[in-house]
Amino acid sequence: MSLIPKSHPRAKSLLIREKLVEGFDKGLVAREGLLAQGRGEAFDYLLGEKTGKASKRAIKAAAAQLLVAKMPVISVNGNIAALCPEQIVLLSKQTKAKLEVNLFYTNKKRKNAIIKTLKKNGAEQVLGTKKTSSKKLSGIDSARRIVDKDGIFVADVVVVPLEDGDRTMALRNAGKTVITFDLNPLSRTSQTANITIVDNVTRAIDLLIIETKKLSKKNQKSLLKIIDEFDNKENLKENIIQIKNNLTRRAKIA
Repeated sequence: MSLIPKSHPRAKSLLIREKLVEGFDKGLVAREGLLAQGRGEAFDYLLGEKTGKASKRAIKAAAAQLLVAKMPVISVNGNIAALCPEQIVLLSKQTKAKLEVNLFYTNKKRKNAIIKTLKKNGAEQVLGTKKTSSKKLSGIDSARRIVDKDGIFVADVVVVPLEDGDRTMALRNAGKTVITFDLNPLSRTSQTANITIVDNVTRAIDLLIIETKKLSKKNQKSLLKIIDEFDNKENLKENIIQIKNNLTRRAKIA
């Protein structure tokens, strides 16, 4: 049970930290994942800790892209399993996307802990665990090059929350359409992905679930129009301007 009072001005951020620490204790999160959270939280401050207009458009484009995909896959790492396992499973079911565990700091124990968490939250099948099903992505040397032959290897659209820039590039080079959540609009991942949702995944994932449900009633032509009208470079530019405007506003009241 959390000891953080709801009235605390930093309650949401502290609860996220608490979830990650709990995830670390359960063997889901690597120590390095805790450091990555701190970096992301710093950018969330700069964004004003809210989902901006540009991010909402990116979420809409991501929803449309998932719905038109023939073989969508959601890549899951330790931080995602600790922060929003229920939502990730729900998103996979709503979009018929497969779930695949993929880790930079990989070991069998962590993988099994993540799979257990996903299944506890309703996942029926989780890929990325059997050596007999593994394939290698070219252009990347880390453990994340190992992907499932029935998952990421054959996917046309891959969702990679909290991703590494080198694997994002490897996925793009392999012909995949990449959707990512990244609070840093200047990161390699943000700059390389097809659709970058510059937002805290704990906020954006719920909005993406709502949007996929809403757009599921649209026809293919309407969905493709949403995707065609989305420009990720313009999206990132608007998010950088959001940071600039927020800092300017804060400087005036400091």
